[in-house]
Amino acid sequence: MVNFRRYISGLTVLASGFFLAQTTVSTVLYSPAYDNQKSLNLPSPITSAVEKTILSAKELVDINVNTMMTDPVLKNADWGFVVYDPKTKKIISSYNENTPLVPASTTKLLTTETAMNLLGENYRWITQLEYSGSIDENGVLNGNLYVEGSGDPSLGTNKAGAWSYRDIISDFIGGLSREGIKKVNGDIIIQTALFKGNISKLPENVVWLENNNYYLPAGTTNGINPANEKLIVKGNSFSGNKKFFYVSPYNKQMVYADKYEGDAILTTKLPEAPAYLANSFRTTLVKSGIGVTGKVISKMTDASPENRKLVSAYKSPTLSDIIYYTNQHSDNGLAEALLKTVGFQSLGDQTAESGRRVVTEHLKNEGFDMMGLNYMDGSGLSRSNNVTPISQVKFLTSLMDEKYYKTYFNSLPVGGQSGTLKRMFIGTGNGQVFAKTGTLNKVKTLAGYMKTNTGKTLVFSLMVNNYAGSVDMVKKRMEKILEPALEL
Repeated sequence: MVNFRRYISGLTVLASGFFLAQTTVSTVLYSPAYDNQKSLNLPSPITSAVEKTILSAKELVDINVNTMMTDPVLKNADWGFVVYDPKTKKIISSYNENTPLVPASTTKLLTTETAMNLLGENYRWITQLEYSGSIDENGVLNGNLYVEGSGDPSLGTNKAGAWSYRDIISDFIGGLSREGIKKVNGDIIIQTALFKGNISKLPENVVWLENNNYYLPAGTTNGINPANEKLIVKGNSFSGNKKFFYVSPYNKQMVYADKYEGDAILTTKLPEAPAYLANSFRTTLVKSGIGVTGKVISKMTDASPENRKLVSAYKSPTLSDIIYYTNQHSDNGLAEALLKTVGFQSLGDQTAESGRRVVTEHLKNEGFDMMGLNYMDGSGLSRSNNVTPISQVKFLTSLMDEKYYKTYFNSLPVGGQSGTLKRMFIGTGNGQVFAKTGTLNKVKTLAGYMKTNTGKTLVFSLMVNNYAGSVDMVKKRMEKILEPALEL
């Protein structure tokens, strides 16, 4: 923790003869009008200029941290901060750096880095169209078409440059044309072993839906009181059947369910992307004059697989593209899919539990400071996630030696310019802060790198839990704490 007392005497002498009427650096006035001000009620520009002349950048960082201890927004909050020099491996300034705190979406740093480390930057998911049987002289396929998925989390979403369903279907139809297929005397079979279950247990106290994503978490609602939320019966944009909608208290999005059991279990039977692709494919074939006599069916396992020929293979964007999109937009669905992917690739099991095992084992192997770590999901939506500020900065420091560091660094939002940081650091720090943000109700976090005005790269973590006021007020204080660090 920083020590404010050693600066008191010098500042008192300075202030007594010159700034008697000015606001002192450790005082922040609070009133109803204060909430509506666009800037913090901190020292005047003249005071700040003199302080910068007399005090070092490190001392100014320490003073700002101490100031925030009495700030009405943060004084009763649980928060921690650390700025770290990756070259000297030393802490420059810190406060509660060893305290486990809820990291919110900065959890995605652990998930996405694990995926890049284990799978590689150029990893892609492949969705293939194949056929069995034979084609007669009239172009009739006496056999089946197969849509073989691999768990592509971006399939049909346009995310990270992914193709739309329409584009993929057009490519598939082009493949059939090249094979001379004019009619299908058989079924369209969906075959994928990845993520085959769409009923799963959730991290503790999380119920959520990532719209337009087909890996939809739905499970225990234990610990959530639906009386405090919104439960709607009837109506579903995905089917004509009656469904329940449950609104998550964390991101205000809806979970679609076949049944609701109070604070017990939610289950869902929403269509997976391969199923949506296959059904849309069949409809388009029929509309374009290519008849299909059979149906769309799923076959997760096949004891006696047919001999099949590849017609077309759609490749997803690279993993680096997916991670860029995930970190820039803080995409929860992609992060959870990455968690399941690393679990499947390492353990042959598509469950979130396997994903958590793989991530935590990877972190241990990489020397991650496990003290205070509780890794519950891939996205950071669970309030049971915990991590310390010091472990975050040491983790980010270790990445600087990885061959994929530049790619990973470039995936982070840039202050004042891109992603979830576009509206922070618009003035000071614009283009100099590269970090992952995190936001839950009364939780605001930020962890990443900064390029200082002296040419250094520093690593920092700033996590605030249970603050008072609005999230915008916390963001302003975060900027104020980090601002002098840019001069280090």
